[in-house]
Amino acid sequence: MAVDLLLGLQWGDEGKGKIVDVLTANYDIIARFQGGPNAGHTLEFDGIKHVLHTIPSGIFHDNAVNIVGNGVVIDPVIFKKELDNLEKFNIDIKSKLLISRKAHLILPTHRLLDAASEAAKGKAKIGSTLKGIGPTYMDKTGRNGIRVGDTELANWKEKYRALANKHEAMINFYNVDVQYDLAELEEEFFEAVKVLKSLTFIDSEEYLHQAQKSGKSILAEGAQGSLLDIDFGTYPFVTSSNTTAAGACTGLGVPPNKIKDVFGIFKAYTTRVGSGPFPTELFDKDGETMGRVGNEFGATTGRKRRCGWLDLVALKYAVQVNGVTQLMMMKGDVLSGFKTLKVCTAYEYKGETIQHLPFNIEEENVKPIYSELPGWDEDLTGMTEAEQLPQNLIKYIEFLEEALEVPIKIVSVGPDRTQTIHR
Repeated sequence: MAVDLLLGLQWGDEGKGKIVDVLTANYDIIARFQGGPNAGHTLEFDGIKHVLHTIPSGIFHDNAVNIVGNGVVIDPVIFKKELDNLEKFNIDIKSKLLISRKAHLILPTHRLLDAASEAAKGKAKIGSTLKGIGPTYMDKTGRNGIRVGDTELANWKEKYRALANKHEAMINFYNVDVQYDLAELEEEFFEAVKVLKSLTFIDSEEYLHQAQKSGKSILAEGAQGSLLDIDFGTYPFVTSSNTTAAGACTGLGVPPNKIKDVFGIFKAYTTRVGSGPFPTELFDKDGETMGRVGNEFGATTGRKRRCGWLDLVALKYAVQVNGVTQLMMMKGDVLSGFKTLKVCTAYEYKGETIQHLPFNIEEENVKPIYSELPGWDEDLTGMTEAEQLPQNLIKYIEFLEEALEVPIKIVSVGPDRTQTIHR
């Protein structure tokens, strides 16, 4: 059986959690392949809103096993809180949630190091979520990291101590004021590790290989978005992992020739959290309306998201890099009421017009060139069939499909899992 892949095509926050939840009924396994608790996947059903940070978004379905893959970094403290929030749903966590032994652990000192590093940058800060993600991936690539499987070894606390001591020396090097009580943080951390060790650890690449051989259907779930990819994103204002399709291969041990469909998720407009270039960002009433109607606040940090018109240049780039086969447009309902919609179809870049994403899209280099389309007034939130969608929304969708050369198969018209229209 092939593996299908679902990922975000913008700067994250596209609505991946909702779509994974919607699609889980079609799969036996949901496997998260990268990122850490800087992700916030929001699911809404039965009048309840759920925010997951590390646990895959298929966890509320009885039919699927959920795997946290080797490419993910896990903060045991945040993970324990997620598990606590799931207790009331009577989920058989031991059999429904499996953890890769090769996934790396976020230590308390990783979070402190993150804060110290960001504080030292001053105005040049990258907008880190301060969850310790970057320092954990640095230890991973620096071959210093501690993995889930290490907690099964007799000397794992010695390995922990050596790494934590190294981190404290690095924090002192930054020479910034970071107040902390490490003993208190460690007490909470080791308690959470005990909970983590009560779960089922697996060699996930072998598990997934055998699952494919036995005909199981697998959906790989990405976090963040393609424009935050460490290689292909708007560097250095990116995350620390490969958020693009290639990340599923390294983050799960799935060979490239086993990937079938690549589902790309994007908003009908564009948002960004934190620092970094954003060519179509709006600072006017239209941007304020998008943020207010779309409730654009980070699910993990609560930070206000920056809003702007859809950037088709960046979106086309993400479609190409990922080999997207199907598109899913989120938050179409937020654009109801705009008389005219703008879509960035090209950039003015150093005196010429280009339609690809250049090396640097900082404001001084790039100016968006817009096409205008008529808006719609209809409230989409109660619609359930594609035939009900207003004509101008259909024209908007068709305009995007023609430019991207990929079909838009799902249109989301609200946060609830039922507010999902299949085309």
